[in-house]
Amino acid sequence: MTLNVHDSLIPEAALSVTGLTDYIQDLLEQDDQLRQVWVIGEVSSANPHRSGIFFTLQDPDSKASIQCVVWTSQLGKLVQLPVAGEQLIILGSIRVYPQRGQYQLTIWQALPAGEGLQALRYRQLRNRLEAEGLLAQSRKRPLPTHPQIIAVVTSPQAAAWGDIQRTLWHRYPGLQVLLSPAQVQGELAPASIVEAIERVEQDGRAQLLILSRGGGASEDLACFNDERVVRAIAQCSIPVLTGIGHQRDESLADLVADVCAHTPTAAAELAVPELATFYAEHQQRQQALNNAVHQVLNASNQQLQQFKERLQRLPIKRQLRDEQKAIASKRQQLIQYTSRRLSQDSQHCEFLRQRLATLDPENVLKRGYAVVRTENGMIARSTANLVTGQELQIQLGEGQVKVNVTEILD
Repeated sequence: MTLNVHDSLIPEAALSVTGLTDYIQDLLEQDDQLRQVWVIGEVSSANPHRSGIFFTLQDPDSKASIQCVVWTSQLGKLVQLPVAGEQLIILGSIRVYPQRGQYQLTIWQALPAGEGLQALRYRQLRNRLEAEGLLAQSRKRPLPTHPQIIAVVTSPQAAAWGDIQRTLWHRYPGLQVLLSPAQVQGELAPASIVEAIERVEQDGRAQLLILSRGGGASEDLACFNDERVVRAIAQCSIPVLTGIGHQRDESLADLVADVCAHTPTAAAELAVPELATFYAEHQQRQQALNNAVHQVLNASNQQLQQFKERLQRLPIKRQLRDEQKAIASKRQQLIQYTSRRLSQDSQHCEFLRQRLATLDPENVLKRGYAVVRTENGMIARSTANLVTGQELQIQLGEGQVKVNVTEILD
């Protein structure tokens, strides 16, 4: 006999999950007060479905909420359909959904009870922000084309953070991504988001800020309608891109941001270009440029060929031969004229040389004449300037002598 120790530790009164759920279901669904109950609250979110409308009814003051459903067969009987932001008085009964361990209110009737408190506060705040010009398109800044550093404000545990990182690094390798962690749900979320934005401002490195969070019910996204968050975005010194992950509504954070996307992944895609796309476009431009060059080159070659054909059809060869003959004749005439002038000039030069030779003093001296010079080298041309005892220099045909004047003869 084998003894199971665990069997001995299980109390006899222990219930299975199904047993406990059945017990809760009997308590709630059999309660006379809960079988038909009137409830007043504000619709915080509504999701149409083919089987009906699922929505959340919330108490704006206490934040208490209950899940509700109105089936398709009952929709036509409602006085007022559930719309987010509207306050309703509903009649229904409590039902337990065992598969999820949840209870919900099945709706029979819904009556209008005026605008919801949250919707009223939202509308008043939006009107005030619009009056200040914070939602104007004219104040929105363009996103940087090629940011090198991007800051992300979100929860580090959120799936949005992982989606943004994967998308950014896939599209733009080498990008630096800074995380400024923040709570993005709950009562502490607005102050946490504002502090995270201020950290990015103080750091000063980022060129773009992404404020992001994944999808959720409208009540989970209430922090993005908080005035503190909205003003922090408006006062941020760098462009702000929101990707808050809800398709149906726009939060005030979306409206005041420079650019908004409906999901974190879409925000990351807007934040940076895809380098692979740039590379493909560059190749296309390069190919287009090559094609354009080849087209111009081909057109030029065709035009050149046409010119050649036109020249061949003209009687230009005969003209060229005639011009060549004329040039040769002119060349021969120029050579003859030049030779004749050269001969004449040579004869003239020889004549001048001979005349110069007759006038050369050395030639005169060689014929027996002499040149008399005084002490200062001046030629003595008359005896009137000479005195006895004066020294003279006589240049002969060959050589020179010095003499003294002993007598001057008239």
